[in-house]
Amino acid sequence: MLITMSTDITWLIGGPQGSGVETAANIFSRVSAGMGYQIFGKREFYSNIKGDHSYFTVRIADKTIRSNVNDVNLMISYDAETILRHTYEVMPNGAIVYDSGLTKTKIDELPNVDIKFKKRLKEFMESENKEPTIAGMLEVAKEKDGIKLYPVSFRDLLSSLADDLDNPKLKGMTRLFNVLGVSLSLGLLKMPSDVLLQSIDSIFSKKPKIAEINKQVATYAYNYATAKFEGYDFSLPGTEKQPHTMLVQGHQGTAIGKMVAGCRFQPYYPITPASDESVYLESNEILDVNEDRPGSTVVIQTEDEISAIGMTIGGAVTGTRSATCTSGPGFSLMAESLGWAGINEVPIVITSYQRSGPSTGLPTRHGQDDLLFTVYAGHGEFPRIVFASGDIEESFYDTGKCFNYADVYQVPVIHMMDKFLGSSIITCKRFDPSKITIDRGKLLEKIETDDYKRFEHTDDGISPRSKLGLENGIFWNTGDESDEYGHISEDPFNRVEMMDKRYSRFKRILEGIPDEDKVVSFGVFDYTIISWGSTKGPILDALEMLKNENINVGFIQIKLLHPFPTDYVKSLLKDTKTIIDIEANQTGQLGILFKQNIDNNIDYHILKYTGRAMTSTEIYDSLKKILDNKAEKRVILIHGA
Repeated sequence: MLITMSTDITWLIGGPQGSGVETAANIFSRVSAGMGYQIFGKREFYSNIKGDHSYFTVRIADKTIRSNVNDVNLMISYDAETILRHTYEVMPNGAIVYDSGLTKTKIDELPNVDIKFKKRLKEFMESENKEPTIAGMLEVAKEKDGIKLYPVSFRDLLSSLADDLDNPKLKGMTRLFNVLGVSLSLGLLKMPSDVLLQSIDSIFSKKPKIAEINKQVATYAYNYATAKFEGYDFSLPGTEKQPHTMLVQGHQGTAIGKMVAGCRFQPYYPITPASDESVYLESNEILDVNEDRPGSTVVIQTEDEISAIGMTIGGAVTGTRSATCTSGPGFSLMAESLGWAGINEVPIVITSYQRSGPSTGLPTRHGQDDLLFTVYAGHGEFPRIVFASGDIEESFYDTGKCFNYADVYQVPVIHMMDKFLGSSIITCKRFDPSKITIDRGKLLEKIETDDYKRFEHTDDGISPRSKLGLENGIFWNTGDESDEYGHISEDPFNRVEMMDKRYSRFKRILEGIPDEDKVVSFGVFDYTIISWGSTKGPILDALEMLKNENINVGFIQIKLLHPFPTDYVKSLLKDTKTIIDIEANQTGQLGILFKQNIDNNIDYHILKYTGRAMTSTEIYDSLKKILDNKAEKRVILIHGA
């Protein structure tokens, strides 16, 4: 009997870095989105350029989804390591499509697999009385969980197609394995082949000859699967497509947001995972926007991060909306110049895509490790705003807000993103550019007085700001303390006045930013979660699972992290009895800020610092233990290969 899987299914594809895993996942996601399904995809890869294990997980559902789950329904493997690392995730009655040439591979023959993992794996195989080979692992999967196995030789498929088309070059084109894998999957799931071909045309729209070859390979593999693969009970026939939706990758939210918000200058130095944003901006420099924000974004790759922030500040001093993007190590190099922007009241935006540290750490892996560093970065004391988005859709609109905050309050704004957000792929509502307004604050177009003071004392502590080149708008900038004109001054009374002037911004920021932009409340109950950033999606999906069991747990998402919205957070949590902090770092950095500002203890921490993003399954399981009084005060999550 054929079971129509119309609610929720997870697909995983894995292979060596550089083998086309991401291309395959993009095709699969486009096809699924084209059939009306909601998508949440997550990419994981090692930091080497080519060779080590890479995989992409795509969840497909006919309802709103915001995260991945632990279980996999269908796995496609190009290499032995994918089978070894992910077979345990394939759920009972799931399926594995794999290269038949891998079965005799021994665990000890895999040079790229780390020693500790090999040891754990061999101990497991011994406990199951199986040989430490790929064949042994597959036998365990079949016998214990009833997993369906579909062996196929990718090379033989290409060879047969090459003979049919009289094109011997195809036989050696192993980069086509990605299209083979996704097409076999779609054939097994009985999805319409025409959507597959349309997706290939779209992805390779600028390379029609490449598109044609890929379509030939896709059709051959799709037909092979429908003819040869039997016994799999799941299918994805399609569902009603939601209007005004799109498929988008994480870094595109902030990039498009910058274009629409009028950012016209972005210097950057390449660093994972932030580079994707700038590369996207470089590739899409001209955007059709409203008449009040014409022009394209100039993107410059600099020699290092010090130059990047220096040029960003220079652009902002001219009156141009300017930004840069980086990750933890790059932000470290920007700390001194951040202080220069602070003392000179220069509005800049820094998009910080966090990853796992310290030092180089896990350069291509996820983490929320940099919250406290961002709040306190730079020597001396100066105001800044630290603001965090919780998902890709949010990041588009938040980008516009960050530029307005920078201009209105004349401070650096650090927009917190991370690797999980940056590399995820989702379906969401189409971005609405009309909802991003532009507020340049006290930026002057002309100066009437002959006695312009760039750092003039005003009632609200914010001085009128001149662009470079305005008549009568001469001013001085220096890294030293200065007077109202910008002239260096070490007078103690002036020092107190200028420090107090700058710090008065915090009061203005807390008064000026609406409560709904500081904190988003998803309900407050006896048990309430506090969190920030990319944990939002997995938390909301986990809470939905609990709600289906008539269990209510609250959640407040803190977006304005500095200055901390103390009074508003206190008002939201006044009746809650148990506070649970969820975040992706070791020390619970939001919990530390919470304790400093609220003077209240966190009851439980749910933390993950493996470099892998949280799943809603992990959070659901952890919350259940807390609710049943069976959890430690620190719950550490470790799921993920």
